[in-house]
Amino acid sequence: MKSDDMAAMIGRIWGAFNPPTPPKSKDALKFGILGAANIAPLALLGPAKSHPEVVIQAVAARQREKAEKFAKSNNIPEVKGSYQDILDDPNIDCVFIPLANSLHFEWAVRSIRAGKHVLLEKPSVANSTEAEILFNLPELSKHDGPVLLEAFHNRFYPAWHFFRSLINPADVVHVSSNSMIPWWGTGKDDIHFNYNLAGGTMMAMGTYNFAALRMAFNAEPEECLSCDVTPGTEGVHKKCDYDFTAKFRFPNGAIGEAHSTLKGPTMWTPSHVTATHRAVVVPDKTLPSDQEKTQSREVTLHGVIHGIFWHRIDVKDVFEIRSKDSGSVIKKWTEKKSHKTYSFNEAGGEFEHLPGETNWMSYRYMLEQFVNRVKGRKTQHWVGQQDSIAQMKMLDMAYEKSGLGLRPTSNYTSSVH
Repeated sequence: MKSDDMAAMIGRIWGAFNPPTPPKSKDALKFGILGAANIAPLALLGPAKSHPEVVIQAVAARQREKAEKFAKSNNIPEVKGSYQDILDDPNIDCVFIPLANSLHFEWAVRSIRAGKHVLLEKPSVANSTEAEILFNLPELSKHDGPVLLEAFHNRFYPAWHFFRSLINPADVVHVSSNSMIPWWGTGKDDIHFNYNLAGGTMMAMGTYNFAALRMAFNAEPEECLSCDVTPGTEGVHKKCDYDFTAKFRFPNGAIGEAHSTLKGPTMWTPSHVTATHRAVVVPDKTLPSDQEKTQSREVTLHGVIHGIFWHRIDVKDVFEIRSKDSGSVIKKWTEKKSHKTYSFNEAGGEFEHLPGETNWMSYRYMLEQFVNRVKGRKTQHWVGQQDSIAQMKMLDMAYEKSGLGLRPTSNYTSSVH
């Protein structure tokens, strides 16, 4: 990495973790956090510092001592005795749910029925049965009803939107998506490896990979062709995948492939997604009438998940001049370009007037849109209810093909009418 790039990266990251702290508005949304989760500082507490309309008001955990320690270290003014105490507090407007996957459904339903807006960690729930119930709750369809958002933070980041602007889903024939966490980044007793808590690599990292396929094709998979996994061998780990490689068939015969592991090599490598287009004829008035020009494009986004640390979008266009009569190639050449878009202004074009700063993490971009939706303002990007249902259907499809079976459905589903 060049010295200028390194300096810019250090500046972005320092700014992300030490953001400006504007005064809070009188009508700022007050958040309660269910669980003293490790992801909360990154996903909400940090981004909230620079948002004038967000206040982190309270936290609750299964162990009060843990909640008190968490509150003290993160300057949260209130510690509640239980999750339900947060929902019962009329002073709380919004709830962030970073609990184990198996608890998402119950506490999202309880929060919505308590009239709270919900920012729900992904994956949204344990399986599509839960998703169908949760995202079709009648409260969500009311004009002034609660807002529910699955926290797919990376889908709000400028680089992702610029990547999508460079592809034409109708011409994409193959998409591959890869991610990983080194072996030292997880432990055997992590919730990711607990079947009863709806764990598994597909649930943890794979959900990013699967979403990348769906978004690149702008379509839903028709079939999971294969899903090879390395599962745990005993106890709660037995049906949890440590890694997976899955292949899907999309409309028109297109193929999507995804791979991830939570037990990867020592050296971390950035996540990436590559979309490959079929060759299409492009107009060129300079050519003789018996010749045509074709273009095939490959676009890769390196750094899909946490783009602020580093990312790059590589575009490779292969051009050919062909004889219309024989199909023979008269001339062939390749053009390559690379882009980095740490803000919408850097993306330019249709994006340049959208809000954001180079030191905003993807979570901060997401929080901006969440607050806008709650406040009744326009949102430029969103993860809709049907989108989240489709995402869980894809995860179910892969787990069924793998032989591990779906993640267990919450008993709380029987309480929802």
